[in-house]
Amino acid sequence: MTSQTRDIQSVKLPPLPMKRPLLLIGHGTRNAQGRQTFLDFATAYEALDPSRPVVPCFLELTGPTIQEGVDRCIEQGYTELSALPVLLFAARHNKFDITNELDRARERHPQLKFHYGRHFGIAPSILQMWRSRLAQLDSGDRNPQQIERSDTVVLFVGRGSSDPDANGDVYKMARMLWEGSGYKNVEVCFIGITHPRLEEGFDRARLFQPKRIIVLPYFLFTGVLVEKIFHISAAQQAQYPDISITCLPEMGIQPELLQLMRDREIETQLGEVQMNCEACKFRLAAVGNGNGHAHHHHGHDHSHGHSHGHDHGHSHGHDHGHSHGSEDPYADLSAYHDRIWQTP
Repeated sequence: MTSQTRDIQSVKLPPLPMKRPLLLIGHGTRNAQGRQTFLDFATAYEALDPSRPVVPCFLELTGPTIQEGVDRCIEQGYTELSALPVLLFAARHNKFDITNELDRARERHPQLKFHYGRHFGIAPSILQMWRSRLAQLDSGDRNPQQIERSDTVVLFVGRGSSDPDANGDVYKMARMLWEGSGYKNVEVCFIGITHPRLEEGFDRARLFQPKRIIVLPYFLFTGVLVEKIFHISAAQQAQYPDISITCLPEMGIQPELLQLMRDREIETQLGEVQMNCEACKFRLAAVGNGNGHAHHHHGHDHSHGHSHGHDHGHSHGHDHGHSHGSEDPYADLSAYHDRIWQTP
């Protein structure tokens, strides 16, 4: 038994208010190891509390799909479930794509009621986990040259999104990790979708003339993009041998994540989910016709745990008594999804 296995098995979770089945939704990857790690995460989480089923599924790239996960719950006789996105930040996948799939499931199963929970987000436990990992790089065989933090730049690598809200959270997380750390600086970059990209991140990190660069891939599980980060970091080390480049692994299955998952599940069951919607471009497109002016009293508070019995079938916090007129942007789900999908 490894020390990590012992750490996971020793996790003590607070009790659930109810025994509602849990649909765990991962992003999905073509990488077999990354896919299996997510499935192992779901298995480990259920093993800590087998009082209700934990059903893993994926949004894209691999299976089981969200539709297959919902069908599995229905086959077991459940008509009400919690759905949690196993995602670090709230971007299009979380705000739109997953809820779109859950809407589709409700159209196939009209009796289905689901309560949509919150992504991991900026959590103190995740910050502490990374601080502990960084501390392990300070001495011993992880730092044979004994390079001080004052001569070290942390290169914080996010996945990258078309959603400015999510990209902004990457910068916020990186800044909070850097505060009081003693590192010369933290540079933020992305491996895809947006800029600055990883290669530019290395360029900017070298401007500080560091003796060491620590690459921090801000990913839950391994996959094609994480392997790309490792490959680029190795190429940079070969190109700049005078700078020590250390690349940390992705998070993986950690006690902190299992504890945080329980927090998210409980708040979903209690209807206490709160998300940032003021900067959500999908909300603005839905209620402001994309012009950036949100009509008041929309009630889009993302209190996903409440059961409103509205057309969505998921408790997404929408108040359908819109004060901006009789038009209900959610009345025609297909039209709503088509319009939001076109949001840049």
